[in-house]
Amino acid sequence: MRSAARALRAARLHSADVRNTAAVAGRSFSLRADPPQAQPKLFVSSSRCTRDFEGPLLPKDLKVFSRKFSVSASVSLAENDNVSGEQRGPLAEYQRRIASGDLKPGDKFQEDALRALQALYDVLYSTSEEVGLEKASWESRNGSSGSWFSRLMPRVQWNAQPSVRGLYLYGGVGTGKTMLMDMFFDELPKTWRKSRIHFHDFMLDVHSSLQKTRSQADPLAVVADEISKEAVLLCIDEFMVTDVADALILNRLFDHLFKRGTILVSTSNRHPDQLYEGGLQRDLFLPFIANLKSRCVVHEIGSSIDYRKLTAAEQGMYFVGPNASELLHLKFGQITDGEEPRPTTAELRMGRTLQVPLAADGCALFQFHELCDMPLGAADYIGLFEKFHTLALDGVPKFGSHNRASAYRFTTLIDVMYEHKARFMCSAEATPVELFEKVLPISEAPKQKRTSSRSNNPEDADILIDNDLGFTKDRTISRLTEINSSEYQEDHAIAYNRLPNPAATGTDA
Repeated sequence: MRSAARALRAARLHSADVRNTAAVAGRSFSLRADPPQAQPKLFVSSSRCTRDFEGPLLPKDLKVFSRKFSVSASVSLAENDNVSGEQRGPLAEYQRRIASGDLKPGDKFQEDALRALQALYDVLYSTSEEVGLEKASWESRNGSSGSWFSRLMPRVQWNAQPSVRGLYLYGGVGTGKTMLMDMFFDELPKTWRKSRIHFHDFMLDVHSSLQKTRSQADPLAVVADEISKEAVLLCIDEFMVTDVADALILNRLFDHLFKRGTILVSTSNRHPDQLYEGGLQRDLFLPFIANLKSRCVVHEIGSSIDYRKLTAAEQGMYFVGPNASELLHLKFGQITDGEEPRPTTAELRMGRTLQVPLAADGCALFQFHELCDMPLGAADYIGLFEKFHTLALDGVPKFGSHNRASAYRFTTLIDVMYEHKARFMCSAEATPVELFEKVLPISEAPKQKRTSSRSNNPEDADILIDNDLGFTKDRTISRLTEINSSEYQEDHAIAYNRLPNPAATGTDA
């Protein structure tokens, strides 16, 4: 009875928080249902930070600094932001890369996004003590992490932490979102409590932690404690929600994290309002969207250029045609340094195993159906790329309504591969664009001939109308193009400390 009453009280408190959060405007944040009042603003440019208090601070029980980034898009970066050797931050690093020839100048969309990142960078520096970014000073105030047992004990009462608004950077594929966020993250002091992680890895860690804390009264509160102790600044790449379980977890988890002062910086292909669009029980996810928009500045980065496709000539890793499978196996034999491929068993995360048909010298070869038609997910693919640096996939088909689940797994596989900078080669039924030509978002569905279920045309019947896949396919096509470039192969060699094998970069395709 006591546990039931405790759960009921917690549900009522959480419901009240949700009602308060959902009513908040995008640029201010409060967890109390007090009448609207003037909130403090912080107007930030790339060169200076000034506070303009229009009213008192937020309630004493939750001191949250409300932030507004004032970013001018009308002035050229080269004209307005001269960088000296003493300046720091993502804006200065961007200028240095342009000066060295590593990046091309003149992308106004990237420049606008950089000003927003630089603004956040400046705010974090000016409030690093208040928000607990410096690890040493934070530990001196809060004490050591304690014993393993104490870390599993739920907090009876959490101490509200001051925080600043984060940044939610969204836009199309290949616009440089990940590069800009990484530039921002790498320029921050190494002594700060910060973490950069891909969304798939983040959710895998959350699920793993929930398994260990499921006996606690509120496992998500315990997980939030662990995350907030390790990092107050959380940078998540490729934020996306396609699973109902993840949607429900994210809602409550970030409610806990934001209360603990977590600052979120994330990239995504979708505006917050489009997250988990059309998903099951989405109404339970809507409070998270409201919370996200109140705690993050939402900034769109647009571009007419997909930088992933501005790469060198094809490197012979993507095979199409009647002899594609034969060429793939020949290439696989060339990259294994003479080691004979053999079947093996790969131990994945959480005690799972996966049968690998052929493996040698860190390379694995699978048939498409063995990885994408089986009940596998992001956690399994992450475990696979922790064991192998190169994947060869034989027989990638065209996607449509007949293999929707396989299409989802394939896009997830490519995402995980790309995040791990692994090498990928495949034989496919068609080019990357043609693989997904029948997968359409709802907005494009009227452009296609729509027929009834009694249609005798199999081409029309196989069209797949799916909003999530309709967005995700562009990223997958872009990445399939990039991984076939010399630049990506060089990055792979650096990441795995391997000298390029001439046989692996031939042009016989």
